[in-house]
Amino acid sequence: MNRLIIATAAILLSTAALAVLPGERLTDPTMEARAREVSQALRCVVCQNETIDDSDAELAKDMRVLVRERISAGDSNEQVVSYMVQRYGDFVLLKPRMTANTMALWFGPFALLIVGAFVVARRLRRPATQVAEAVTLSDAEAREVQAMKDRAS
Repeated sequence: MNRLIIATAAILLSTAALAVLPGERLTDPTMEARAREVSQALRCVVCQNETIDDSDAELAKDMRVLVRERISAGDSNEQVVSYMVQRYGDFVLLKPRMTANTMALWFGPFALLIVGAFVVARRLRRPATQVAEAVTLSDAEAREVQAMKDRAS
């Protein structure tokens, strides 16, 4: 049983390590660090919830190579990210930018939470007021309620 757990863990942990192949890495450690930084900010458009550094998809490999080519050509990190956005669209960004087009992404969940809380609060109040308005007591019942109030005080 322990061997099975160890083998499973080794397989799961090794997939992320294999994403960036040795042949893709830049020889200059500073440039490779920059490439890794940029790659961590870009989404694999095939896998969608993985960075291009973590993905084994062919397109992610091509994107990693492209990032390293642009860095080797002298582009800054921002220029590389802008180039990738121009080529693949805003979806390639792992964290979307705050623009007019993405306001719903940033504030939509909070707006829905506030609207939901308002609706729930109104629903919880409504039955109590409707019941109170609908109940009319007879004279005998009203005297009995008054008598109970008098005894309680």
